[in-house]
Amino acid sequence: MRKRRGRRIVAWILGSLGAVIVLGIIGIVIWSQVGVMAAEPEPLASVRENPDVVIDDADQGIVLSPADGDSGIGLVFIPGAKVDPWAYAAILQGIVAEDGVTVVITRPWLNLAFFDPRGVDAFTSAAPEVDSWIVGGHSLGGVRACQLASDAEALLLFASYCAADLAETDLPVLSLAGSEDGLSTPEKIADARHLLPESAELVEIDGASHASFGDYGPQPGDGTPSISDDAMHATVTDLTGRFADDLAASVAG
Repeated sequence: MRKRRGRRIVAWILGSLGAVIVLGIIGIVIWSQVGVMAAEPEPLASVRENPDVVIDDADQGIVLSPADGDSGIGLVFIPGAKVDPWAYAAILQGIVAEDGVTVVITRPWLNLAFFDPRGVDAFTSAAPEVDSWIVGGHSLGGVRACQLASDAEALLLFASYCAADLAETDLPVLSLAGSEDGLSTPEKIADARHLLPESAELVEIDGASHASFGDYGPQPGDGTPSISDDAMHATVTDLTGRFADDLAASVAG
């Protein structure tokens, strides 16, 4: 009698735990799909109308390629949490059109980079002709990019910082931050500086907020940007373009 009662109690406990886990998973799935920050239509239209950029909505992600087909450097770019991947097309189109970089913007599982276990090669397969790859990302996407950095030639961070320790590597790193960022604040980025190689280049863009690194509108908890979208796009294009050019030169040398 006691054994039967004990079994029933164990079965009830396991069943309850199973129900809690299932409900938790369902909750996460629902939460990940609610409140996704959509790409703003006008910046995205500028990409679609750009004759120097070819867009391919591929299985691996959104591929932006230079129209002349000449690309030696690629960038795998991971979006921030619950941000539409298309929201990064406008800010990244400059390095495609002006510097010949092929960009693959990933679509993280459940709109959250931490739930996406795929490696860099799952995305670089979209452009097998590209020889050298940068991995990068915005916010949470940048944290994930740090975890994948060992499989790339360089790391690019937009309003982000690493949790993985890359300090002892010789990896080229460019970290762009915003002076008005209310989420990945300049203080948080400075606190995580020791996890990057000594040679890493950190640039704080005056007037930029967290959401300035994508085109998806204001974000809760963020600061107020004082830089225009056009100026932000031009600044990011200049900085990332030079970073890609330096990588290309080092590879060629």
